[in-house]
Amino acid sequence: MKHRIASRASIPTLVLALGATPLAAQAGPLLWSDSSLSYLYGTDYKVDGNGAGKTQQTITFEHASGWSWGDVFLFVDNKWFNGVHGNDGHSYYGEFSPRLSLGKISDTRLAYGPIKDVLIAATYERGKDRNRKYLLGPALDLDIPGFDRFSLNTYYRKPDGITGKASGQWQINPTWAMTIPVGRSDILFDGYLEWYVNDVGTKGKSDYVARSFHFNPQIKYDLGKALGHGAKTFYAGIEYDFWSDKYGIEDSRGFPTDQSAISLLLKAHF
Repeated sequence: MKHRIASRASIPTLVLALGATPLAAQAGPLLWSDSSLSYLYGTDYKVDGNGAGKTQQTITFEHASGWSWGDVFLFVDNKWFNGVHGNDGHSYYGEFSPRLSLGKISDTRLAYGPIKDVLIAATYERGKDRNRKYLLGPALDLDIPGFDRFSLNTYYRKPDGITGKASGQWQINPTWAMTIPVGRSDILFDGYLEWYVNDVGTKGKSDYVARSFHFNPQIKYDLGKALGHGAKTFYAGIEYDFWSDKYGIEDSRGFPTDQSAISLLLKAHF
C-alpha cells in the first residue's frame, strides 16, 4: 500500500481503471463511502529520485466504501521528488483492493472472540514499466479494544511476469485506526504494515530480497473539529515511512534502500 514507482504516461489509464471499477461493481447497496485528498512533504526518502531523495511531495487520492457484499479501498499517489545531484522526477502508483465478506454474502454471523468477520481480500497494483501485481488471500476484521477498526489481510502476491519477476511473495498486511480524544478535538492514529516473504525455494530465481518490511503510520489532528467546521473533514499531522530493503532491493553502501522518512501531512475528506 502506497508505494512503488510508475510513469507519468499511464496516469489517465490508472485513474479511469481504478475510479470506474467500484462504480461498475455495484452489485449491492452502498452502506457508506469516504474519499479524501492528501498532500505530503517530506525528506530522507530512498530509491526514488535516482538514489537518496532529498525531498518528496505527494498528492494522494483515496476512496473507501462499504457494500452489502464487502468493502473497497483504492488510492492513487502522484509523487514529485528531488534526487541526488539535482535529478528531479515525477512518478505515480496506485492500488485497487476489494474484499468479499463471507459473513455478509452467506448472511451468517462469523464472529468468534475478537474476530468480527472473515473475508477474501484481493489487490491489483499498477506501477512503472507495466509493473503489475495481483494479490489474493484470506482476511480477518478484528474487534480490538481501543481501535476504531483493525484488519489483518494475508496475500499471495504474484507479478504478471511482464517485468521478469516470475516468482511470488507472501505478504502480511495489518491495517488499523484509533481515535484519541484531545481537548476539544481528536487525534487519529492510523496506518498499515506490510511484511513480505519470498516463496520457499525461490532463492536465485527472484529479483526480490528474501524479506522486506514496510511500516507506514499517520498521526493527524482533527483540525476541522477544533475549528468548528465539522469532525473528520480536515486533518493536519505527520506521516512516518519506515521501509527496510525498499521495493525489495537489498540495502547496500553504494545504494541505500533502508528508508526512515517523515512527512508533513494535510488531508481533506469529502
